[in-house]
Amino acid sequence: MPELVSLLPLVGIALLFWLLIIRPNSRRQKELSRMQASLEVGDEVMLTSGIFGTLRELDGEHVRVEIAEGVIIKVARGAVGTIAESGLDAHEPEES
Repeated sequence: MPELVSLLPLVGIALLFWLLIIRPNSRRQKELSRMQASLEVGDEVMLTSGIFGTLRELDGEHVRVEIAEGVIIKVARGAVGTIAESGLDAHEPEES
């Protein structure tokens, strides 16, 4: 029985580690995967490098993003970090 009591702090630390670090990270990763799977041509996106652009073509694990008029780059689907809000122009600051 004393051995069990000495393991309780270790079990508590492991549980705390899982609740605070592993669980939120896996949830965030699932949401990111869902977002990347739901991409559609015409979406305004921000790549993980911080580049904003418009999706022009989806091809399996790659997407083509127009970052300036006539400038289209091919990137991995995983490089898409977020879908930009459609009501805001990503290149100009908000007016207050």
